[in-house]
Order: sequence, then C-alpha cells, then structure tokens
Amino acid sequence: MVPSDFKSLIQRFYHLQSERIEAYRLFEEGHEAYLRTGPQYDFDHYRQLVHEITQAFSGISKEVLEIKGTLHHNFDRPDLSEHIEKLQNKEKQKLELTAKLQLARQRAQDHPEDEDCQEKIQEIRHEMIKNKEALSEIMQDFKYDSEESD
Repeated sequence: MVPSDFKSLIQRFYHLQSERIEAYRLFEEGHEAYLRTGPQYDFDHYRQLVHEITQAFSGISKEVLEIKGTLHHNFDRPDLSEHIEKLQNKEKQKLELTAKLQLARQRAQDHPEDEDCQEKIQEIRHEMIKNKEALSEIMQDFKYDSEESD
C-alpha cells in the first residue's frame, strides 16, 4: 500500500532504495559464498538466492512504480516521476551489470590463465562505477526537487 501523503510517500521511496541496496549486498555476499564452493559449485543454493533476490527486486520495483504514478497523478509532480523513471532504468542496468560481473568473476576463477577474463572484469567494474555515479546524480536531483516543495 502506497502512502497517501507527500512526505510519507517520499520517505517510503527512500526506504525502498535502502532495501534495494541491502538486496544488492546480500546478492554479492551470496555470490562470494558461491564462488568459494568452486570448482564444483553449489548451484542449487545459488539459484535459490537468485530467485529470492529477484523476488525482492521485483517487489521493490513494483512499489517504486506505484509511487511514481502517485507522484505524477495525485501530486502533479511529473518532475519527480521522471527522476524515478530514470532511476528505474539505471537500476535495471545495474542489475544486468551485476549479473555480468558475477559471470565474469566465475569465468576468471575457472580460467586463471585467461588474461581476457581480468580485463573483462575491469571493463564491467568501470561501467558499474559510471552507473553508480548516474544513480547518485538522479537521487540528488530527486532529493533537491522533492525538498523544493517543503
């Protein structure tokens, strides 16, 4: 249930972003644990983690999109809903990059002699840094614009 007053709606949005950050942390910890099970790999346990993380991200995204709609239609704040739209796109990209990085790290672990693997990891990490900077900028814009109405 999306809050109906503006301040609570904004606070809920920030809370969901915190949940998303925590989900990424758990995803990374789970992947680290998975890599430690190599070279046999406990794929069943990792697949369960991916399923749970996917459900968490899906729930967060669904609620964020509801907040986006409420801001746009109930509060006439298309500026804020546009920030959320950009944020969602960057979050989707972040998740894709995270998955690519995890695959590249496993490949590098399985093929330590392949120097291309390390290069690929560095490329993905560089993309992730740019993504993180873009996410930060969007959040700053959102914060500034949402506080403007106080």
